[in-house]
Amino acid sequence: MKYLAIVFTILFLVSCNKKQEAITAQSIIDKAIENSCSGNCSHAVIDFTFRDRCYVNRRNGGAYQLERITSDSTGVTHDILTNDGFMRYKNDTLITVADSMAVKYSNSVNSVHYFVQLPFGLNAPAAQKELLGEATIKGEPYYEIGVTFTEEGGGTDFEDAFVYWVHKENYTVDYLAYSYAVDGGGIRFREAYNPRVVEGIRFVDYNNYKPETLDIPLTELDALFEANRLKLLSKIETEAVGVELISKG
Repeated sequence: MKYLAIVFTILFLVSCNKKQEAITAQSIIDKAIENSCSGNCSHAVIDFTFRDRCYVNRRNGGAYQLERITSDSTGVTHDILTNDGFMRYKNDTLITVADSMAVKYSNSVNSVHYFVQLPFGLNAPAAQKELLGEATIKGEPYYEIGVTFTEEGGGTDFEDAFVYWVHKENYTVDYLAYSYAVDGGGIRFREAYNPRVVEGIRFVDYNNYKPETLDIPLTELDALFEANRLKLLSKIETEAVGVELISKG
């Protein structure tokens, strides 16, 4: 019996170690996407309003079409970003856009859609994920996931860095931080609020904060947030969200 007890103890320890080894940045993000999308994000048409502009996101498997529609005194500007590139229409007429401006407009359109559908985009081929550690925010347990992008496929902003705090039990992305280089560079910390689910897809709004200095690791922003040492810059609100699911057949 003594030897059997030893064998069972060893098997138990091996089993526990395997479970611990199974917890990786990839597995955590996979569960977060599953929780947020219910399998629907890659086959849906999503429309919403953000800062008085209309956005439409059409995805069917690997094919995508990201749109932004702006109405003003000059008419309607319709920006479209697809797998094949960027197009701009002015009052239904396709216009020529310089390459440098096409890149700028593409990044702007993609950025809005990217944040609205988080964490769905974190399984893009260029995304590199790392489990940085664990944290507690407002008494809740989180995994800290670092995300960077390869130069190939990572777009012009591939040098931007991100940290996502994924809840250890329900796998929601409740906080995120990122650093960026454009316009002189900066650091932001976002707190998700107002979660709602439309056709199985989860959407949130954000309180958008910044630290007093850029000389601080992203992984320390959660502690500054809890200490009320971040400045609230704005609210990122996605309004009038609509979802139409596309048949996967």
